[in-house]
Amino acid sequence: MDGRAVEQNFYISGMTCASCVARVEKALVDLRGVTDASVNLATEKATVRGTASPAEVIAVVDRAGYKATKVEDSSQRRAPARRQGVASWWPVLAAALLTAPLVAPMVAQLFGGDWMLPGWLQLVLATPVQFWLGARFYRAGWKAVRALSGNMDLLVAIGTSAAYGLSVYLLVAQPGHGMPHLYFESSAVVITLVLLGKWLESRAKLQTVEAISALEALRATEAIVRRNGKDFVVPVDEVCEGDLLVVRPGGRVPADGTVVEGCSHLDESLLTGESLPVTKKPGDRVTGGAVNAEGMLVVKATAVGAATMLSQIIKLVEDAQAVKAPIQRLVDRVSAVFVPVVLLISLVTLAGWGLATGDWQQALLNAVAVQVIACPCALGLATPTSIMVGTGVAARHGILIKDAEALETAHALDMVVFDKTGTLTEGKPKVVAIEGASPRRVLELAWAAQQYSDHPLAKAVAEAAIDQHLAPPSAVNACALPGRGVRADLDGVTVYLGNLRLMEELGAAIGALHQAAEIHEDNGRTVSYLAVEAGGQVRVEGLLAFGDRIKASAQSAVARLADMGLTSMMLSGDNKGAARSVAAALGIGHFVAEILPADKAQVVAETMQSGKMVGMVGDGINDAPALAAADVGFAMAGGADVAMHTAGITLMRGDPALVADAIDISHRTYRKIRQNLGWAFIYNAVGIPLAAFGLLNPMLAGAAMALSSVSVVGNALLLRRWEPAEAGKQAMSTHGAATPSLKGAKTTMYELTVEGMSCGHPLAA
Repeated sequence: MDGRAVEQNFYISGMTCASCVARVEKALVDLRGVTDASVNLATEKATVRGTASPAEVIAVVDRAGYKATKVEDSSQRRAPARRQGVASWWPVLAAALLTAPLVAPMVAQLFGGDWMLPGWLQLVLATPVQFWLGARFYRAGWKAVRALSGNMDLLVAIGTSAAYGLSVYLLVAQPGHGMPHLYFESSAVVITLVLLGKWLESRAKLQTVEAISALEALRATEAIVRRNGKDFVVPVDEVCEGDLLVVRPGGRVPADGTVVEGCSHLDESLLTGESLPVTKKPGDRVTGGAVNAEGMLVVKATAVGAATMLSQIIKLVEDAQAVKAPIQRLVDRVSAVFVPVVLLISLVTLAGWGLATGDWQQALLNAVAVQVIACPCALGLATPTSIMVGTGVAARHGILIKDAEALETAHALDMVVFDKTGTLTEGKPKVVAIEGASPRRVLELAWAAQQYSDHPLAKAVAEAAIDQHLAPPSAVNACALPGRGVRADLDGVTVYLGNLRLMEELGAAIGALHQAAEIHEDNGRTVSYLAVEAGGQVRVEGLLAFGDRIKASAQSAVARLADMGLTSMMLSGDNKGAARSVAAALGIGHFVAEILPADKAQVVAETMQSGKMVGMVGDGINDAPALAAADVGFAMAGGADVAMHTAGITLMRGDPALVADAIDISHRTYRKIRQNLGWAFIYNAVGIPLAAFGLLNPMLAGAAMALSSVSVVGNALLLRRWEPAEAGKQAMSTHGAATPSLKGAKTTMYELTVEGMSCGHPLAA
């Protein structure tokens, strides 16, 4: 390590319960150079932040009694889990075959039978179960003792050893006639049931990562690269940025890029949740992993390897599954003292029964039952399995949840604050009117001022200028004026293009254009003024009016949020007329217009200070501060990268309906977490006293313990049945259809053709 703090991931093997997680975390946090460590039982993964080297981390985990392996890529991390899930069935079968004869006499008694296996045969059958198939419990339990802590394995090892040892003692010390009741079947059944429970648990846990497995299956293994006019098939790892990739019909796009030749449709459903194929033509961006339909495409690679969107999506989902939810802190505090408390209760049970009744055999069995039923597996799996399944099913439907905290927090939101342009509206405006003495000159100067910008308004200006066959002007010193507009120097003058706030700052009088601007704003249009500074004087030359459309699903999305009890609010840097028109069309009662980017974050913060839990939805660079300030940020994919990195939840389609879907899956996931934790706590709260009072024998305790872990994982897996609301499905099926206009016939001319926008801009928020 070079002394810089980094984040490293490790696969941890040997963990069996919440106590193991606590022990590994404590060992890592105590390591010099580690600033933070998080261990997840369900993913069997540790995330370590700090300056400690991988060798130091692996060594400290080894001293704690476990094995760590540095994670180099996603596929490596999951391979051990798969092998374990497939290969661990044989100990269960072997234990069951050896245990069955021991249990048979008990089953026969239910039907009137009265026979018993010879004691020596019981010993022969139980011994390999205890010390061969059950050796894992002794190894892990001994490591826990050396580390001065406890875990599930220690409880099982002590409990079954006590039952086995008592049986051996009674067998050796038996009188010459008759045979005492032995308890070999208890120890063997407990070990068999624990092994069965762990096997079922491991199989169920593998299902929780199916979402990532499906995403990984999208990775192309080969690519057709065109070099010097010839096509070569190369491994996808050899594709370089800038390569020309040939994507044949039916093939997968091997890397992110831009179409340079050909037209076709791409299936991006597993990436974005969009059910319909998306048309792609020269100039359009494509995403690695998408499936090409009927036409051949030539794509110029712009991102390869870990930089592709698919790789980033997989990493986001993995990170979300690995990070603990805040509610998990309660589990960690409980598990830290759980095993010592259980051992103490077991000793009290042994002493209490023995001293009170004098029947030390029964006292020992009751103490064993306490140890067996108190396995904390269910406690450790309750939260992470729910998080894994919830984030996985959300990802399948185009909702990427960055961390578990965002997933847990989203269910408690009171208000959702929307950015307007690009979030509630298409964000693909067209120039619908130009006012001024010379409209052609106004358009030419506007193009000069922002010809290097990728903002939707800049694209609209460029499109209008090209339609009028204007020559590209040459401007220098172009720069953005955040929240106000842009400026550039051209032919000895300075050109400004921006909102009314900018004109007021420049001291430029609007004059006769004021009335025209009001008319456009009343019709829901965005107005930008063009001013020229020459000789120290600034004069307004004209204005441009831009028309935008409300997204098809925006109105139903706001309505769904209202049905869920959430209030909607809209923020925009646009003029009040345009903002008012959109808010009225969508049924949003409160909006703030003509607002600077920094003020968006302030409004969000002030709303939170009033006691509300606030979610912010945006897509542009100017939304990033507000996304970070909110309790939960929702970023629209396709917007600015900084917005996606800042937000806790990324919506892979620019569909406002996904906001309500994300909150819904948060509700359902949090409900599963509470159900699982409730079951785990109630199970122990009821089971331990029953065992202590002699109402639960070790075999029933073992069965209940195995059932608790499997039931927790199984309950979490029910989340896989979640589907977006019908409104969201309808929005998906009508994606790209005409959207109702803001002001009736006056805005039917706002049909949009500009595509591929990705940047925020200060002209309009």
